[in-house]
Amino acid sequence: MEEQLLNLLMYTVPSIITGAIAYLFFREHMQNEEERRKFDIIKTLNKESLPVRLQAYERIALFLERISPNKLLLRVAPLSSDKQAYEDLLIKNIEQEFEHNLSQQIYLSNDCWTIVNASKSATIQLIRKAGMSDKIDSANKLRETILSEMIDKPAPSNAGLHYIKKEVGEMW
Repeated sequence: MEEQLLNLLMYTVPSIITGAIAYLFFREHMQNEEERRKFDIIKTLNKESLPVRLQAYERIALFLERISPNKLLLRVAPLSSDKQAYEDLLIKNIEQEFEHNLSQQIYLSNDCWTIVNASKSATIQLIRKAGMSDKIDSANKLRETILSEMIDKPAPSNAGLHYIKKEVGEMW
């Protein structure tokens, strides 16, 4: 009986060890396959989403270029000599451009979108500040004042453009 038990153990123990090793190898293989599938999915998503993300960055860069005071003032001419009406027209134009590109925020980082918002707000603030001056009594004077201010310092949208270029550069 003792000999039968010893024979049974001699066949059972190697079978259990072989089964355990097979189980561990199978489990490891399944984990590797799962990771490979996830990698393939991420790779495919990145391949498909990269052009859309780059297009979003392009549209936001275009928005920042269009709201740059130098370009905005050349593109949007005053409709009358009323400085308040022109100030409102400029701000309305910036807001419309912003609303047109609002959906692009889902493709940008939070920091980038915050900087784009700050650039827009700083541009509006620059226009409002120039319009508050008592020396300015017409739309043309407002244009001249804003343009002369822009000679001394960079446009508020330049910070946003710089950040976009940096972020896109990190994608490569």
